[in-house]
Amino acid sequence: MSENAPVERALRRAVIAERLSKNFEKLPDIDQKLFHYGPLYFGANAGLAGLVGNSLYRRALNVTQARIVSSLPMAALPFITTVALYNAAVSVPLLSGDLNCPSCALMRGALVGVVGGGLYPVLLALPVNFALATKYSTAIMPERGNAMRYWIEISKPIMRKMRVVLLLQAFFGTYLGSRHFQSYSKLAEITFGPGEELKD
Repeated sequence: MSENAPVERALRRAVIAERLSKNFEKLPDIDQKLFHYGPLYFGANAGLAGLVGNSLYRRALNVTQARIVSSLPMAALPFITTVALYNAAVSVPLLSGDLNCPSCALMRGALVGVVGGGLYPVLLALPVNFALATKYSTAIMPERGNAMRYWIEISKPIMRKMRVVLLLQAFFGTYLGSRHFQSYSKLAEITFGPGEELKD
């Protein structure tokens, strides 16, 4: 019995995921669009955060060259990363029946917002602009052993300015997680009937 339990659980989850995906088209259009386009808007916000972080580091290091070359990855990489993280942490587990906890969906959305949509773009902008400042000699670079301290000193005021962006990303992630869980609840009610819960 204990050897077959994981196999039975995997089969049960596969059946649940299949039933949920079949009934996804029965959701109202607004809920379907939210599942499809919500992570993309979330990723777009992360891309904007990347551009803001890039701009702040460029000003701090007096970098005026390679504006487009440094801006493209700062917008594209956070966008792709945030969309992928949100789908992996919230959307896919909801649509497969693996995430049945509303507070878990909210927390996952907030964490993706803070980490993928806020911290990652800012931390990604630091080495890019540091390399540009070194290449074009726009700022006095530290000696070999003081590079980490120099990065921290430059990053402190930028992180203070980016607190608002981090809070907005956390709020947007929480809101999106909440709305996705509401849509999932409607989908579970359509699929399994009212009052029936999914259990592992």
